[in-house]
Amino acid sequence: MGGAPRSRWDDDEDEQPRCGSRVRRARGSKGSSPAASSTPAASSMPAEQSYECAEAEPAARALPPILPTHLEQGFAHLSGCRQVDECYRRLNKIEEGTYGVVYRAQDIATGDIVALKHLKLDQERNGFPITSLREIHTLLLAKHPNIVNVREIAAGKSLSSIYIVMDYMDHDLRTLMEGMPSPFQPSEIKSLLLQLCGAVEHLHSNWIVHRDLKTSNLLMQSGNLRVADFGLARKYSSPLGKMTGLVVTLWYRAPELLMGETKYSTAVDMWSVGCILAELFLHKPLFAGTSEIGQISSIFAACGVPTRDTWPGFADLPNARTF
Repeated sequence: MGGAPRSRWDDDEDEQPRCGSRVRRARGSKGSSPAASSTPAASSMPAEQSYECAEAEPAARALPPILPTHLEQGFAHLSGCRQVDECYRRLNKIEEGTYGVVYRAQDIATGDIVALKHLKLDQERNGFPITSLREIHTLLLAKHPNIVNVREIAAGKSLSSIYIVMDYMDHDLRTLMEGMPSPFQPSEIKSLLLQLCGAVEHLHSNWIVHRDLKTSNLLMQSGNLRVADFGLARKYSSPLGKMTGLVVTLWYRAPELLMGETKYSTAVDMWSVGCILAELFLHKPLFAGTSEIGQISSIFAACGVPTRDTWPGFADLPNARTF
């Protein structure tokens, strides 16, 4: 199966994971916290579950400082941006993450409530992070009824101040489930899974792997589900190139990632979809390990330790010796 040629947007042989744990907003009563088009608040998930790392991504991965002509040539979708403060009134800050701050805002012209994600620079001298450009690029490519909608890209007062304007959603699925006295009905689960699979199929058909599917990244409003938080999403190609294995929140991470695989694609998303489906039925995570060893042990206890017959190539994976 052929794919588009790899480019600087897709190349990640030397990719480093995004660093630093996200700064979550304070939680109110269960089920009442709003969710924006970014990673919603974590709940009781242990610290090990949220993806973290100790070192910053190398400065070489950032693009040179952006001027208007560079912005238009390097990323055509950002040309002709409207000024954010002329179009939107910020109401409150929802959350802050490593690469952005998300605000609840109101469209001055229409009165619509939206989510504004202000993309941050690691250090201004390093220019606009290529990770943020990839997130914008992926979101603009991934238009679908069950993927969070990007309304526009807006500009701030400085040349490097960029905002992603997205539809605002009331809840994330994890928070919604925590406020429910009982699990979803089978008919409701069918509806949610159909919407989720529709979004994932659309991503995969466009050579995009999300790499962080979990209940807190699924936004809900009036029964409609939308996939959010594309900070780890990447384009992939055929043949597969190397990518970091330090992706996907631990409880939803596929066994091949836990075993050190670096050449992977859509299967890692489908494992996460399966974990989400089980969580909808059980009303709790299927595999809730507190470490990578604990997570893979839980998976093997339920599914059996792989053999050469059940998992060809298992013995060649970097972490296979552990088992």
